[in-house]
Amino acid sequence: MLQAFSITAEALAARGFDDLPAELNSAKHMIYSSPATLDYNSPGAKGFGVKRAGLAIPGSVMLLVAPGCCGRNTALLNELGYSERFFYLLLDDTDIVTGRYLNKIPKACAELLEECETEPSAIVICITCVDALLGTDMERVCRSCTEKTGVSTIPAYMYALTREKRLPPMALVRKSVYSLLKPQKRISNVCNILGFFSALDDGCEIYPLLKSVGIKRIGEIGRCQNFDEYTSLSQANFNLVLNAESRYAAQDMQERLGIPFIELTRLYRIDKIRNQYRLLGQAIGAALDDAAYYDEAMSKITQFREKYGALKIAVGECLNADSFELALALTEYGFTVTEIYGTVGERNFVYIQKLAEISPNTRIYSNLSPTMLNYHCDGEPDAVIGNDAVYYHKNIAGIGFQDEVQPFGYRGLILLFEQLDAALKGAK
Repeated sequence: MLQAFSITAEALAARGFDDLPAELNSAKHMIYSSPATLDYNSPGAKGFGVKRAGLAIPGSVMLLVAPGCCGRNTALLNELGYSERFFYLLLDDTDIVTGRYLNKIPKACAELLEECETEPSAIVICITCVDALLGTDMERVCRSCTEKTGVSTIPAYMYALTREKRLPPMALVRKSVYSLLKPQKRISNVCNILGFFSALDDGCEIYPLLKSVGIKRIGEIGRCQNFDEYTSLSQANFNLVLNAESRYAAQDMQERLGIPFIELTRLYRIDKIRNQYRLLGQAIGAALDDAAYYDEAMSKITQFREKYGALKIAVGECLNADSFELALALTEYGFTVTEIYGTVGERNFVYIQKLAEISPNTRIYSNLSPTMLNYHCDGEPDAVIGNDAVYYHKNIAGIGFQDEVQPFGYRGLILLFEQLDAALKGAK
């Protein structure tokens, strides 16, 4: 019987990142677009893919320049209320071969303005792998569109081919959505949170912690209701970057607007969360008293562990976490992580090395490997986390943990165990 490829954490750590098995390196095999990971695998699919992310600028509209096959999944976003903000310039074979469509784009931008009831704040031109292969200078095309329409026009690169490169599509689109900000006088008690296109959970402790040290206004693009609120983001004294994919945007804002940034990481290991807040306090010159939040999260973990014991858990990658960091956290809390479905990168390989020490038999799969067509689990876990893990284990208690409202810090830990507790209760 054919089996899906997997490797233990111990064996993978022994090989090292420079010697990944071919099945874990998507550049060395065909890409399997599993139904379990469609929203992850395509930068244009569900959730905040490139197309939806490009519309994070309040009042903006998007022109999708692509063959029909690349635009088909945009219909998914119409259900979320974006139908009036999407326009299409569909390409035929002659367009692609000759490149004649590049001269059509400014005209198409002018035409779409006639269809808008009010003038948009910006036009976002979304292009696909076609232009990646042709080497289109989209910055120049956008300048031509701005000149023709008088409306600021920016690019969004839906390049699936570059998703594992230094600047993947979701990093580039983050830079684009902040690119319209202009220099303003910075205000000392204002900061921004960068990282996600939706806001953090309202109960996240980072808000009161920042306010306790004098921060009066915290900007997030996911909370901007209009273009004026968006433009006020350039008044920040500093940016907090909570997602590595926003680093490129933060660097650009530092160069153009003079706004420095501090980078944090979304973590689920409670001692690392505490240490990160300590370091943040040092960076801004004020101690952050997180004791009450630490104690609340630790109590939640302890209660869950006492209630359910040493559960066997499978962890996916379609979730609001790094699969390997979350798996390491769960293992340190006394649970057994049987399987991880994740993309191994240089940044998260350190978690695999630590997992190898305390959970050497944890098996690691790649959702992108064609061998996952043959996936079969011999020993079912007690619970699963991640939409892909839920797909693979339909009859097991589980949570997607991929809501648009973003978990972070101690609040993220509490939400994780609250949702997992509810799923396990419902399965009884």
